[in-house]
Amino acid sequence: MAKLTPSAVRSWHARLSGGPRPGASTVAKAYRLLRTILNTAVEDGVLVKNPCLIEGAGVERAPERPVATVAEVFALADAIDPRYRLMVILGTFAGLRLGELLALRRRDVNVLHLSVHVEEQALELRDGTRIVGPPKTDAGRRTVALPPQIIDEVERHLDDWTGATPDALLFTDADGEPLSRRLWNLRWAQAKRATRLPHLHFHDLRHTGDTLAAATGASTKELMARMGHSSSRAALIYQHATRDRDVVIAKAIGDIIDQAGVDTDPDGMCHESAIAERVDELTKARQARDQALSESGRRESNSRSQLGKLMFCR
Repeated sequence: MAKLTPSAVRSWHARLSGGPRPGASTVAKAYRLLRTILNTAVEDGVLVKNPCLIEGAGVERAPERPVATVAEVFALADAIDPRYRLMVILGTFAGLRLGELLALRRRDVNVLHLSVHVEEQALELRDGTRIVGPPKTDAGRRTVALPPQIIDEVERHLDDWTGATPDALLFTDADGEPLSRRLWNLRWAQAKRATRLPHLHFHDLRHTGDTLAAATGASTKELMARMGHSSSRAALIYQHATRDRDVVIAKAIGDIIDQAGVDTDPDGMCHESAIAERVDELTKARQARDQALSESGRRESNSRSQLGKLMFCR
C-alpha cells in the first residue's frame, strides 16, 4: 500500500479511462471502491494520507439512456417470440431486471392482487453456468404492483407457457429448460431488427418503466421501493422534469398563488422600464431607512420582500 502514491493512482485511472473497456461508469465505481478501501487504511493507521486525489473521478456521468414509447414497447412485444412476450411487458411496466425475470416462478405472480414478487435473480457466467441467488441488496427483494391493463397478458402467459407447479419458471426455452442469456439475446436482437429499434438495450425498457413511474409524480422513496434500490441516487435519475409534467407543476403553483389571494401586480407595472424605476425607488428608500435606523441603533432590511413581488411579473 505504501507504493500507492497519487501519481500511481492517476496512472491507473488514466489506463482505465483511455480504453473502450471498461465503461466510464465502471471506472468511476472502481475509483470509489479504491478510495473507500484506502480511507479505511488511513483510519487504521496503515497510510498517513489517501492517495486518491483525482477530483470528480468517482462521479458517474453515464450517458442518458433512450426511453421507448408505449407504442414501441408493444411493437417489440408483438415482434418477439410469443414465449417471451411477457418479458418485454414486465421488463417495462414492472421495471424488472433481466436477471430478476429469468428467476421468476409461477408462485411469484399474484394475479388476484395484481403483483409480482421478486425474491431471486439468475446470473450466468461466461461458461454458461447458471447461478440463482438473492438480489444484491435487501431492497431488491420486493413486491411490485402491476398495471391492471397487463394482467390479461400475465394470465395468458401462465396458461400457455408456464408449468402448473408453483416452482415452474415463467420463462424457459422450447424444451422447458431455464432460458439462457445467449438464446434471449438472439430473440431480443431479432425483435429489434423487426421493429427497427436497433439502439434499444433490454435494460432501456426498465429505464422506460421507471421514467413513466416518475412522471406520475411518485416520490423518491416510492421509486426506490419499486425499483429495488437501497439508495436514493438511482431513483433521482428517473425524476426527469419533462415539459408536460413541468407545465402541470407550474399550473399547480399558480393555483396556490390564486388561493393565497395575493395581488401579484397591484400597480400594473410589469414592464422593464417600470421595473427599473421601481427597483431604483426601493433602493433609495432602503438606503434612507438604513441610514435613519443606523442612527437610532437599529437596523432592518424589509424592502427585499417588496422587491420579491416583482418576481411575479409576466
